[in-house]
Amino acid sequence: MENSNNSIKNVDFIQSLERGLSVIQAFSQEYPNLTVSEAATITHLSRPAVRRILLTLESLGYVKSINGRFSLTARVLSLGYAYISSKKIWEGAHHHMKSLVEKTDESTSISVLDGTEIIYVARIPTKRIMTISLDVGSRLPAYATSMGQVLLAHLPPSELEDYLHKVNLNYLTEKTIIDKSDLLEQLNEIRAKGWGFIEQQLEEGLSSIAAPIKNAEGKVIAAINISTHAGRFNNDTIYNSFLPLLLQTAEQISHELSKSHHVSYL
Repeated sequence: MENSNNSIKNVDFIQSLERGLSVIQAFSQEYPNLTVSEAATITHLSRPAVRRILLTLESLGYVKSINGRFSLTARVLSLGYAYISSKKIWEGAHHHMKSLVEKTDESTSISVLDGTEIIYVARIPTKRIMTISLDVGSRLPAYATSMGQVLLAHLPPSELEDYLHKVNLNYLTEKTIIDKSDLLEQLNEIRAKGWGFIEQQLEEGLSSIAAPIKNAEGKVIAAINISTHAGRFNNDTIYNSFLPLLLQTAEQISHELSKSHHVSYL
């Protein structure tokens, strides 16, 4: 007999919506402009289906076209900011983050896990230390970031196994971990310590330390980090000065989130 949950999903699942979202996600930094054929190749959808979706998105103001090439408009940001505005709980973290920045004079961010990537939901920058421009809504590969590794370390075993099966580990720097066994070993270490530190795995010259943020049930729902230039401080300073402040801030935010009824939906 077919599983009842699957039956409900099959009845309620709107395939056209899934396809529309997949077309939006086909656009990227690498492919900011796409023809119908290019979008069809990326999404593995038929050209007629992609054409209808793009024309619908254009009519709604989410894409524009010039000479047969489509690109996203700023209106797409409203989809991401709808999430941010609906999760007002992150606003309560800002004063804790500002205090952390004032004490360390370094940038801090909060992110959540989304598939194989992390997505930034709060950020307070100081000096720009990355060539990558980051803001709320930015996405980075989880395996090469301190926050991503913290979040991966606290996944249930079945979800972590699924992640390792899906993800492609690529060199971003010479220090990026690309062996899945090595990554798993690092995640086990992070889980045991309760925090994670990476040095120049995402970008040359960038070090980052991260700690988990938990809800009232003790489930890790986000991570917070401090990013600094690798040559600005030695590891002893990071461990002895920054880490206690970061752990304290993570605990404060976790406590504040535990008071919010919205946190159960994260």
